[in-house]
Amino acid sequence: MRSFTLIDFVSLFAALRWTVALVVLALAFGAPLALAFATGRISRFAGLRWTMAACIQIVQSVPLLGLLFFFYFGMPMFLGIQVPALVAVTVAYTLYTAAFLGEIWRGGLEAVKQAQWEAGSCLGLSAWQQFRHIIAPQALRLA
Repeated sequence: MRSFTLIDFVSLFAALRWTVALVVLALAFGAPLALAFATGRISRFAGLRWTMAACIQIVQSVPLLGLLFFFYFGMPMFLGIQVPALVAVTVAYTLYTAAFLGEIWRGGLEAVKQAQWEAGSCLGLSAWQQFRHIIAPQALRLA
């Protein structure tokens, strides 16, 4: 076994920038998709709720390594689409992030009492204004 040297530290530091870049990309693209998943899961429309639940369950049931393999190796093999490595990793991380964040945020949204929605409605706020000014701040704090 060899000792940890300065070259090892430099290579780890160089890899850190890719890790940070991939986290930023996954959150930048995954957060809006997660919000769509979360709001779709609490929708009044049963078809939309079921579709979002199915999408989340499919993504959560596949290991992250499986998603990475599918988008990098599977897309060229099955669909004939050559995907650059950064795009494949970004798409896989985005879907994975969106599925898990969507369920976390759904739990936060459902934890906000129905009376809060009603209070916003009594104030004459639109559904978007109720969500933006009343529900979302409480839900994010809870989540």
